[in-house]
Amino acid sequence: MSSCNIQDVFGCYVFSEEVMRERLSKETFTELKNTIDKGMPLSAHVAEAVAEAMKNWAMEQGATHYTHWFQPLNGYTAEKHDSFLSLSKDGTHAITEFSGKSLIKGEPDASSFPSGGLRATFEARGYTAWDCTSPAFLKEDSSGLTLCIPTAFCSYNGEALDKKTPLLRSVEAISAQAVRILRLFGDETTNRVSVSCGAEQEYFLIDKKMWKKRPDLVFTGRTLLGAKPPKTQEMDDHYFGTLKERVSAFMKELDLALWKIGVPAKTKHNEAAPAQHELAPIFETVNIACDHNQITMELMKKIADHHDMVCLLHEKPFAGLNGSGKHNNWSLTTPDGVNLLNPGKTPRENAQFLVFLCAVISAIDDHPALIRASAANAGNDYRLGALEAPPAIISIFLGDELTAILEEIESGEEHHDHFGGVLDTGVSALPNLPLDSTDRNRTSPFAFTGNKFEFRMVASSASIAGPNTVLNTIVADSLCTIADRLEQAKDFNKELNALLVDIIKKHKRIIFNGNGYGAEWIAEAKRRGLPNINNSVDSYRAFIYPESIAVFEKHHVYSETELRARYEIKMEKYSKIVGIEAQTLLQMLHRFIVPACMRFADSVAQCIVNVKATGLSCDTLAAEDLLRKVSGGIAALHKTMKKLEKAIQKAENFGDDYIAHANFTRDSLITIMGEVRKYADELESIVAKEYWPIPTYSDLIYSV
Repeated sequence: MSSCNIQDVFGCYVFSEEVMRERLSKETFTELKNTIDKGMPLSAHVAEAVAEAMKNWAMEQGATHYTHWFQPLNGYTAEKHDSFLSLSKDGTHAITEFSGKSLIKGEPDASSFPSGGLRATFEARGYTAWDCTSPAFLKEDSSGLTLCIPTAFCSYNGEALDKKTPLLRSVEAISAQAVRILRLFGDETTNRVSVSCGAEQEYFLIDKKMWKKRPDLVFTGRTLLGAKPPKTQEMDDHYFGTLKERVSAFMKELDLALWKIGVPAKTKHNEAAPAQHELAPIFETVNIACDHNQITMELMKKIADHHDMVCLLHEKPFAGLNGSGKHNNWSLTTPDGVNLLNPGKTPRENAQFLVFLCAVISAIDDHPALIRASAANAGNDYRLGALEAPPAIISIFLGDELTAILEEIESGEEHHDHFGGVLDTGVSALPNLPLDSTDRNRTSPFAFTGNKFEFRMVASSASIAGPNTVLNTIVADSLCTIADRLEQAKDFNKELNALLVDIIKKHKRIIFNGNGYGAEWIAEAKRRGLPNINNSVDSYRAFIYPESIAVFEKHHVYSETELRARYEIKMEKYSKIVGIEAQTLLQMLHRFIVPACMRFADSVAQCIVNVKATGLSCDTLAAEDLLRKVSGGIAALHKTMKKLEKAIQKAENFGDDYIAHANFTRDSLITIMGEVRKYADELESIVAKEYWPIPTYSDLIYSV
């Protein structure tokens, strides 16, 4: 039985602060720390010293290559590997070399990634720039170890071509505004505020052999066909259930791989749907959390393969079962570790906390469409609104205590309601448990959970950079508005109270502690004037609203050009994803489903003929009824397939009109795909198992 010491393993593949302290001179280390912690410029001689130390450390571990590891706008990570190999001046023998210039800057091709027009095909130059705030690490695969240097990616003209650069800009923006608020409350020492984040990652594991037999899973990551089996998650027996050995072995290897590269994987368990699981990390600064989540998704897929499984990160791999999300836990922290969203024991008296709380409330209410857009993608459209996924309507859950406090501030009357206390289990052998001051609400898209906000709408396959960039920016703007007002106050306490009252009155409509799944909430949200944007195409428009452009430009997070580029990329990606799904569905029907159904129909027809040929008095009504059902189903399916073929052809003729293409995809193509699936799934329920050509839902979700 193998075992490992977590303390020895954790971070062994990370060029960490401890490693840098050991390998750099005191002066070099201090200057680098000033760059990391305070944003001070990095000098050339420090870059050279760091590069040499980083190369030596990596090579001692067995690495021969390095890569600038970045996150382009395709939603994945990218890397170009260069060896440490160089030649002596006379060209006669090999030497190893890694300069400060190579550490700081790389030049990958910028024209082959999605750019929304920021880079034309003939404008190929792009730059990667070292992000020293996220530690370099060694990535292990069958070929050995590679030194990965987290970097930003920008164009020759300076536009951000990645997800990291805007995220870092947004962190600077919210830090600057949060410090202004702290100064108003007498904090004269804090110079930076960090965004703390933890992304809980949900995923499915299925058998690799089964996956290979499903072209829809191979090409799209989700099932485009599939009748619901008799039992899925109705018995609530999978959630937190005992881990199967195959899954447990996968999780053990994943934990070890993550710990080696410094990802603080903490919690693992079965989720609500069969074959669904979750991994939750310890919270970190948002930039590192984002990098670590990208690494986590990559390793999940790679390690699943080691166990003859496939990891599905799609938001809705199976219709009728729980989808997968990524719960984004967000808070603000000072360098001393003070959580600015911690209410303390007496939140009524914690004015600083109330300011930060109200800043978040006003930010979400001012920009609900933008928050919705930050979590939108084609897969999430299938997920949101049911089966433990939050609805598309943006609201905030605060819980009873904080809601009551805000009501008291607004009215000026204290009610002194009792919250918290002790939970008496009624069993003498069990301890009485401290009771939280509020319950949890799994139907809320944006919930306060004690000392942080949990944004539950984020898509499982997506980078958390986008949602956090939006959240950081709009909260920064809200804090800026508050600071502008309070800095001009003659009577600070009086103005502070008036400000809180104004914010609560204006923005309390966004607070909802009830059931987000209820039909009455849709009507109530409409009455309150809250938008209900139930698809990605409509939600993406929020990126180019004048007010959105204004807030991003004000805080130097995105330029209008960068925003319009991202809008175009998202719209095009939506159409491409659904287009691939439609093509895959049609191919599966032509090559697998229809021929199988026809073979089954033929076998039933032959059975009827054979029975009648015996001359015996046999009742063939049941078989004839089955034949009629199968034949009728094939005819109906064939009819909708013709509609799908025409829709696919039409979708291919939109050319560069990405808006019209996306609108058609949403309004027509997806609807027709749903019609086709309906008839195919009905046929699956009546065609004999031995004739059905692809693994069923039962095969897939119970195969591991």
